Formats: sequence, structure tokens, C-alpha cells
Amino acid sequence: MKRIPPMVIMGVATLYFLVPIWWLLVGASKTRSQFVSTEPLWFADFALVDNVRELFAYRDGVFLRWLGNSIVYTGGAALLGTLLAAMCGYALAKYRFPGREAIFNVVLSGVLVPATALALPLFLIFSQFEATNTFWSVFLPSLVNPFGVYLARIYATASVPDELLEAARLDGSGEIRTFFQVSSKLMFPALVTIFLFHFVAVWNNFLLPLIMLGEERLFPVTLGLYSWNTQVNQVPELRMLVITGALVSIVPLVVAFLLLQRFWRNGLGAGAVK
Repeated sequence: MKRIPPMVIMGVATLYFLVPIWWLLVGASKTRSQFVSTEPLWFADFALVDNVRELFAYRDGVFLRWLGNSIVYTGGAALLGTLLAAMCGYALAKYRFPGREAIFNVVLSGVLVPATALALPLFLIFSQFEATNTFWSVFLPSLVNPFGVYLARIYATASVPDELLEAARLDGSGEIRTFFQVSSKLMFPALVTIFLFHFVAVWNNFLLPLIMLGEERLFPVTLGLYSWNTQVNQVPELRMLVITGALVSIVPLVVAFLLLQRFWRNGLGAGAVK
């Protein structure tokens, strides 16, 4: 009987998160006329393939360009951001230097600052360098990951023994080599977790591109779909493109989680044991 309330809560939470995705899949599989005239949570004629084909062909494949932009923004920022966060967290965990705790407290403060509060200052900074409406105006701010630094420090403290680092130094290994060949392997589950969190955050980032970018060819998929959605009243056929595009846009996130879930689960388990 004690298990029933937690199971009910988890079941409700699961439905809360999965029903919108189910509605999106069902809606993207319908024709324009069926979308408003049939049951919203069940299939009619399965037209998903035709809708996806129309989405990719619309305006010479502009959606594919947006999707590619998102992959470049997100993949590059997640990889480099994870590396920077791991190196920063590792340094804060394993080196003793003046001001270490002050720096860590500043990092913790960065975790608490919402991204919306930083968007306008970032725009003003990039405006001073005439770098708005460029690839770098979205990519460079996306590299910063205070939560990743925090998580890397906690995991490095728990999983990288000081004795192992001392042994590597006695064997003649430099600090950089020790990090990449010894410490990073021990921290790998945490790095995967940081990468996934960073990947999702950058992929779903909307406000920063909205403020920074004005040229359509540079839009990520989130901003591109938003621009289409604002035109639905004037161009009704865009409604199905927006719904189908939203479904396609979550596929990279699902793929990333499926490919990396084994390492992620191992990282969570190791963290619980430690």
C-alpha cells in the first residue's frame, strides 16, 4: 500500500510530460482538414510522411537550414562547453590556490541567474563589437555552463583520488596529460551528464537567438518555427508545417538521450554510491 501514492504521482507526472508529445505526433500525422475536424488525440489518415516531405521542401528547404544551424550551435557549444566546464570544475576540485572558494561561489551565483536576465546585457556587449546578427553572437554565450562547472567539481572531488594524480606526476605526466588521460576517464559519466544537460539547454534556447539574430538564414530551429507560427493567421498552411517541424525538432534530443543513456545511468548510479 505504501507504493501506491508514489506510483500514482509518477504516473500522473509521466502523463503530463508524454501527452503533449503524443498530441504532437498525432497532429503531425494528419492533413490540414483533419487536424481541426477529427479527434485531437487519435490518428486519422496517416499523412506524416507527406507532411515531412512538404516541410523539407518548403521555401527551398529553409527548415533543413534551421535544423543544421541548431545542430552546429548545439553540438559545438555542448562539446566545448562540457570540456571547459570539466576543466574548470577539475581545477577547482584538485588544485589549491588563493581565491578558489570565492571563484566557486561566483560560479554558484551564475547558476542562480536566469538566462533571460543576461540576454539584454549580452546584446549590448555584442553590439559594441558589431557582432550581433552573426554566428558568434549565439555560439559564444552558449559555451558558458555554470551548472556544469559545479557538477564537474563535485564529481571530480568524489571520483578522482589525489593519490592517483600524485602517482601520475611521479611517473612524469604533465598536468594536461594527466587530466585528459587519467582524470577525464574517471569523470566520463559526469561529462556525459553535463553534455546532455548543456545540449538540451542550448537546443531549446530561444530568447538569445531572438535578440541577437535578424537574418533568417542564421536562425536555429526554435526561432524559425516561432517566426512561422507568428504568420499562421496570414498563411494558414504554415500551421501544419509548424506542428510537423516541432515534432522533427525533438528527434535530435531523443537520439542524444538514447545513445548516451547507458553512460548517464552509470553516472547517476556512481554518484548515488559515492
